[in-house]
Amino acid sequence: MAPLLVALALMTLLPVSEQGPHEKRLLNALLASYNTLERPVANESEPLEVKFGLTLQQIIDVDEKNQLLITNIWLSLEWNDYNLRWNDSEYGGVKDLRITPNKLWKPDVLMYNSADEGFDGTYQTNVVVRNNGSCLYVPPGIFKSTCKIDITWFPFDDQHCDMKFGSWTYDGNQLDLVLKDENGGDLSDFITNGEWYLIGMPGKKNTITYACCPEPYVDVTFTIMIRRRTLYYFFNLIVPCVLISSMALLGFTLPPDSGEKLTLGTYFNWIMFMVASSVVLTVVVINYHHRSADMYEMPKWIKSVLLQWLPWILRMSRPGKKITRKTIMLSNRMRELELKERSSKSLLANVLDIDDDFRHGPPAPNSTASTGNLGPGSPRCSIFRTDFRRSFVRPSTMEDVGVGHHRELHLILRELQFITARMKKADEEAEVISDWKFAAMVVDRFCLFVFSLFTIIATVAVLLSAPHIIVQ
Repeated sequence: MAPLLVALALMTLLPVSEQGPHEKRLLNALLASYNTLERPVANESEPLEVKFGLTLQQIIDVDEKNQLLITNIWLSLEWNDYNLRWNDSEYGGVKDLRITPNKLWKPDVLMYNSADEGFDGTYQTNVVVRNNGSCLYVPPGIFKSTCKIDITWFPFDDQHCDMKFGSWTYDGNQLDLVLKDENGGDLSDFITNGEWYLIGMPGKKNTITYACCPEPYVDVTFTIMIRRRTLYYFFNLIVPCVLISSMALLGFTLPPDSGEKLTLGTYFNWIMFMVASSVVLTVVVINYHHRSADMYEMPKWIKSVLLQWLPWILRMSRPGKKITRKTIMLSNRMRELELKERSSKSLLANVLDIDDDFRHGPPAPNSTASTGNLGPGSPRCSIFRTDFRRSFVRPSTMEDVGVGHHRELHLILRELQFITARMKKADEEAEVISDWKFAAMVVDRFCLFVFSLFTIIATVAVLLSAPHIIVQ
């Protein structure tokens, strides 16, 4: 009990900090006449010193294509505000405050080489203000910075990515940036990246006088030095290339009189030729698969070879279409008849006294009564035309509106032809696209058979040419 009593006695002797109404009174006193646009210095002729540092948390991504570096970083800015000082004994022992940055002056330090959509990727946290006027501002953020990526020695490359920070409006005579740590950025909490190894992160203060302005401008530049981890690329890229090269070199270890030296080299050459050919033919298959009717027209020889004969040989068929020798011959015959059918006129064109169908020649004498021909000159067709017109026009007014009604029928026919043409065009385009996709499938299937056969024949030929395969 004795130590406990001593501790209680000491606690009664310590000054008590009353944090209730004193903090509110202090905030009102400090911010009542505070101006966020005023640079907080006692002498306007002297620059305000700002200590700047950063803590690198993680390298999120290195985008080689777009030359970007994405990192998770905590900034650290320290300065002394002349207008934020108080005697803590007058305010119940309150020694520090947390104030939102929009109510205080803070240095407008930004990353010059930012590639972020909002340019500034920091999160606005509170500023910790102490009674002596010192201010600490630690905003975290995801930074997207530009970085010149050099892949000359890929995958054994090192990258140096700069992050340049400086005031956007104050020159060096008004705001002086100072490195918080001469060794560079803080790496104590860095999370190791699986693809890149962090070498270091040195920092440097620069004072530059630009051509536009006579005043010097101060910036702090941190250089993130990283090295690519080569283990993944070593096993997935370098080792396969070395093995393939070594296989090619094995031919030189065989005795010249063995007879297998040329065969093994020929086998390797044919395998490389097969791989290169498969890549080229794969490009052709993808090109055929994505062709459209408005860009490409399928030639007749492709239709004949890839849509008829080659599928028949490979025993391939389309949904609802069985490909046989008989269907191929029938399809060619139907195509010829379709060409003649497209140039003919419909029955409605005959009714409206438009050009006659070329398939119907002048009617033979007495042929209408015996065969029931429905040609434009036959009595039956004349009666049909009269009944068709009477169905649209009353007999009492036929003489007055005959010409106008005839024009309306022409307009109706023209609209019907337009709609039919559009639907027919859409069907033809869909059919052409389907033909190209089926042609791609045929080429793909043909390559599968050919390359499989080639691989089997080449492998068996090399194995059979050897003096022995299995060693007892």
